[in-house]
Amino acid sequence: MAVYTAIDKSTDYFNTKLYTGGSGDTAHTGVGFQPDLVWIKNRTQATDNHSLFDVIRGSRSWIGSNVSDAQDTSNSAYLASFDNDGFTTTDTAVVGQDGETYASWNWKANGAGSSNTDGSITSTVSANTTAGFSIVKWTGNGIGGATVGHGLGVVPQMIISKSLGHAENWAVYHYKSNATPEDYRLSLDTTDASVDEAVVWNDTAPSSTLITLGSQDKINKDSSTHVAYCFAEKQGFSKFGSYIATGTTTDSSFVYTGLKPAMVIIKKYNTTDNWYMFDNARNTYNPVINVLYPNLIDAEDIDTTDWLDLVSNGFKITTTNAGVGGGDSYIYMAFAEAPFVNSNGVPCNAR
Repeated sequence: MAVYTAIDKSTDYFNTKLYTGGSGDTAHTGVGFQPDLVWIKNRTQATDNHSLFDVIRGSRSWIGSNVSDAQDTSNSAYLASFDNDGFTTTDTAVVGQDGETYASWNWKANGAGSSNTDGSITSTVSANTTAGFSIVKWTGNGIGGATVGHGLGVVPQMIISKSLGHAENWAVYHYKSNATPEDYRLSLDTTDASVDEAVVWNDTAPSSTLITLGSQDKINKDSSTHVAYCFAEKQGFSKFGSYIATGTTTDSSFVYTGLKPAMVIIKKYNTTDNWYMFDNARNTYNPVINVLYPNLIDAEDIDTTDWLDLVSNGFKITTTNAGVGGGDSYIYMAFAEAPFVNSNGVPCNAR
C-alpha cells in the first residue's frame, strides 16, 4: 500500500525566497509564513558570509555556516524583524545591501520557544512536530553524557549545532554518516569527512526526546550557550538519507526521496569535500546549474556544471564531479516543493 504525505502544502513549513536588498529597512514577503529559522546568502558577493537567524536567539544575532566564529550580536548585519509573511532586512552587506541579490531558506518551527526539562540540562525549544523541525538552545555544563530535550517526539535524523559564545566548528549529526553515526560528527563549516569523535555526541544516538552531549566545547562548553537545529523525517515533506554515486553520467545515480525537492544539501562523508546547496528557486528547470557552498563564503557558482535534475520523486545526479557524483559516499537533506503523492493519493507533476 502506498504511503501518502500528511503535509500537502510544503510551503507552509519550508520555502526559498529570493530577494534584492533595498535602501534602509526592506520587507521581503512571499515566504508564506512567519519564519523561525532564516538562512541567507548573498548570491553575487564572495565577501559575505552565510548568515543564520532564529527566533530563539533573535533577529539581531547571526551565525555563519561557513565560519567557526561565535555568534555576532554587533549589529554588523541583522534582520530588523521576523514578519507574518517573511522578514525585514537592514541595509547591510550580509543580509540586505541595496541592489544586491540574495537567497534565503526559511523554516517554520513554533515561535519564540518554551522551557523543556526533559534532559539533565533545561533547554529552550521551539518545536514543530508536524514538520519535524525544532530549534534548541541550552547552556553547557561540560559533562559528557548530559542531555537536552529537543521537543520533536520522534528521533531526529539530522542535528546541526553551533556554539554561540565562543569560536568552535559546527557539529553535525546525520544518521547515515556511518554505520554507528552517534560515534561521528561532520562540520558544516569545513570540508572534513565524517570524524570519529566520542566527545561530541558521547557515542549515544538521539532518542525521541533527548540529544546526548559529549564534553567537547563545540557542543557542551561549561557556562556557554549552544543552539541546535533538529530535523526528523516526514513522509513527502523531508528526507535525510545517503547514496553511493556511480561516478558516471551514462548510468548516473538516482536518489529516491518520495518528494519533489525544493532544496537539497549534499555532503561527501567518506573523504573531504565541500557541502553543496541546490534549490528550485535559483534553478527553475533542469539541469540544476546554480550551486552555493554552505562551508564557503564564495558567491554563487553558475553554469559551470550540470549538477543534478530535480524530479517528482527525488533527484538524479548528472555529473561526475567528486563533490556530489564521483563514485563516493554521500549524505543529503531534502525538503519538498510538493509530496510525490499527496494525502488524496494524487501524484505531483514533474518539472
